[in-house]
Amino acid sequence: MSAARPDVSIVIPMYQEVENAAETLRAIGTALSAEGWSYELVPVNDGSTDGTEAELSRIAAQDPRVQSTGYIHNRGRGYALRRGFAHASGSFVAALDADLSYTPEHAVRMVRMLMDDPEIDIVLASPYMPGGRVEGVSFIRLLFSRGGNWVLRRALAQPVYTSTGVVRAYRRETLDQLDLSSDGKEIHLEILSQAMALGMRIVEMPATLTSRKKGKSKFRPRRTVASHLVFSMLERPAAIFGAAGLVLFGLAAILAIFLLTVYAAGDLNPERPLMTLMVLLFLGGTAGLSFALLGMQMIGMRRQMVRMQSELQQMRGGIEELRAEARGSAPANVRTGPRDVEA
Repeated sequence: MSAARPDVSIVIPMYQEVENAAETLRAIGTALSAEGWSYELVPVNDGSTDGTEAELSRIAAQDPRVQSTGYIHNRGRGYALRRGFAHASGSFVAALDADLSYTPEHAVRMVRMLMDDPEIDIVLASPYMPGGRVEGVSFIRLLFSRGGNWVLRRALAQPVYTSTGVVRAYRRETLDQLDLSSDGKEIHLEILSQAMALGMRIVEMPATLTSRKKGKSKFRPRRTVASHLVFSMLERPAAIFGAAGLVLFGLAAILAIFLLTVYAAGDLNPERPLMTLMVLLFLGGTAGLSFALLGMQMIGMRRQMVRMQSELQQMRGGIEELRAEARGSAPANVRTGPRDVEA
């Protein structure tokens, strides 16, 4: 007989976090116990080499509610989250940073919101929304983070203030509908993109982001900025290419008007460089608008594919449940895990 499903699972990706592991798990467990919820903690060792794996094994041996998992090579936050989601069995699944830059009370508040409102599918901890705060974070990191989220707010189908944070809470059935594949931090954007395509309700909660107290930051500004720009182009190609096309058309029109005045004065020379520039701008504008139209069609097709993949995920889960019932075993926790994640 399968074990009872806990109320809450907390997934914590960990890479080189030996200094934080024990304190983080203790603090999260204390906060959840105060709510009277049954819970499990799912720390994911993302190929650490500093003793994190041994520390998690020691803690798990002492507390059965700690269901640690991991792998040898570092594969990125996205892979760690997918691994954790696949192992989590709670009715509600939340993710937290290993350095507790968001306190465990954030997870408690997010899960409460899901419990209180069955219409909410995902809750985001948001330091950048009205009511949110940032304390002690370096100016450079905050500049990149705020700037990136400002751009992404305009790229996503539904604007959110903080789209890049790991700290979120989900219903189990919400995660089961997503077909995730990202290994890096872009997984946060992949989740939102797919959830929005499926019409899920996403709610932000004011949060307080603080600086890391122990261990080394894993923030990589160049990689983060690059992934945000690529995602923005893929998510809103019509807006980006359409705007560029219109700007080029506008410049071409200005040059055309100027050249007409020169022609009216009888001074137009067909070999003037401005003639060539006007033609190039016109062609560039045409190409931009053409890419915008193609982009709109691609986005529509991609969202349709997300919906089809979600339906297939649910069908596979239903088939597994029927098989489990036919075998006479309890299908309580049967689901299909994220793609490419080993059991």
